[in-house]
Amino acid sequence: MCQINQTRVTEFVLLGFYSFQDFQILPFCLFLFLYIVILSENFLIVLLISVSQNLKNPMYIFLQNLALADSLSTSNAAIPLLNVVLKKTGRINVYCCIFQYYVLCSSGFAQSALLISMSFDRYLAICHPLHYAMIMNAKNCSRLVCSSWLVSFMLITSEIIFMYQLEFCQSNIIDHFFCDFAPILQLSTSSTVLVSWYDFVVSLIVIFFPFILIIISYICIIVTILKMSSAIGRRKAFSTCSSHLVGVCTYYGSLVAIYLVPTDSLLDENKFRNLVNTMVTPMMNPIIYSFKNQEITRAMRKLLM
Repeated sequence: MCQINQTRVTEFVLLGFYSFQDFQILPFCLFLFLYIVILSENFLIVLLISVSQNLKNPMYIFLQNLALADSLSTSNAAIPLLNVVLKKTGRINVYCCIFQYYVLCSSGFAQSALLISMSFDRYLAICHPLHYAMIMNAKNCSRLVCSSWLVSFMLITSEIIFMYQLEFCQSNIIDHFFCDFAPILQLSTSSTVLVSWYDFVVSLIVIFFPFILIIISYICIIVTILKMSSAIGRRKAFSTCSSHLVGVCTYYGSLVAIYLVPTDSLLDENKFRNLVNTMVTPMMNPIIYSFKNQEITRAMRKLLM
C-alpha cells in the first residue's frame, strides 16, 4: 500500500531519446517510413503464402506466422516510439503500459517458438527425408503453429498477473521509448522478487532452451550434410536452411546485444539497440527469409501479373 504522504501513480511518462529533443520531424518521418516498410513487407508475405498453392508447405506456414509476430511486436513498440519522438515525451496509463509489455513479450516468445519449429522442420527435411512427409503433415504443422502462439501467451499471462499486483507510489518516469520489463520494475514500490524470478524462469523456457535445441538440430544437420557424397547435394541441402540460420543469429544476437551486453547508463546506447531490434531487424527478416527465395519471388510475379 502507498504511504499517507505518497500519491499512487496512474500513468507513466516515457522520455524517449535525448538525441531527438531538439528536432523531431526528421526522425519521426524516418521511423514512420521504416514502420510502413515493415508492415508492407510482412503483409506481402502473409498474402503471398495465403493465395499461392505452391507455398503451402510447412516452412512457408511458419514464415507466414513469423511475419505476423514481427508485425505485432513492431507495431507494439513503433506506435509509442512515434508518439514519443513527435511530442518529446509520451504518457501512458500504468495498466496500458503493462499490457504493452504483455503484447511485446507474447510476440517475441512466439518468434522463438516458431524458430524452433522451423529448425525441427529443417532437421526432418535433411536428416530424415523419407519420414518428412509423414511427420510434418498439415495437421502436425498446424499443431506446432498453434502451440507456439498458445504457449507464448499462456506463459507471459501468469507474469502479467503478478505485474498487475505491483504498486507504483513514487516516480513515474520511464527512461525509454516503450514499456519494458526492467524500467517498470524499477519504479515499483512493491516487492519484485517473485515476478523477477518468474520472468527468469520463463525466459529460460521460451528463449534459452529453444536456442539449445536449435544448436543441437543444426549440429545434426551439418553432420548429415558433410556425410553427403555429392557436392551439389550438400550445397542444395545447406541452401534450404541458410536463411533460417541467419534469422536465428539475428534474433538471438539482438537479444544478447540488448540484455546481456553492459551499457553506459548515461548514454542512449541501450535504447538504440532496442530501436535496431524493433525497426531494423523486422525490416530485414522478410528479405532474409523470403524475398531471396525463388518460389516466393515466382509467386510474387504471378500475383502482380
